[in-house]
Amino acid sequence: MDATENNPVKMPPVKNGLLPYLTVGGAVKAAEFYKKAFGAEEAYIVPVDESGRTMHVHLYINGSSLMLSDAYPEYGHPFKGHEGFAIQLVIDDIDLWWDRAVAAGAEIVMPVELMFWGDRYGQLRDPFGVLWGLNAPTK
Repeated sequence: MDATENNPVKMPPVKNGLLPYLTVGGAVKAAEFYKKAFGAEEAYIVPVDESGRTMHVHLYINGSSLMLSDAYPEYGHPFKGHEGFAIQLVIDDIDLWWDRAVAAGAEIVMPVELMFWGDRYGQLRDPFGVLWGLNAPTK
């Protein structure tokens, strides 16, 4: 969808109040991975530029929004890696989500275990370096 003076872009609604916005090396490829691994739905994407980068991808995952962008070091937004945070998915069926993500290519960092707080929890790292914590309340 292109914005013009007579046809402004109407952005899709944000589905959570605290919104992760990740800079990744390959936002379009990351979005495709998140579709396979986490059942993401694409809400919006800014078309890629002549170098194959996009400044904005909006996904819905598990009832929440996640936004992505490629790095644009020439505009002050370099890619610096992913350390010091994890994206947490609170889900009902951890085995389904886990198996789908691993089959899509996520690396197991910490296998799913019953944790001291009473939930089943495990960690995966996606091919773009983002750490994902999957958490499912026990029944």
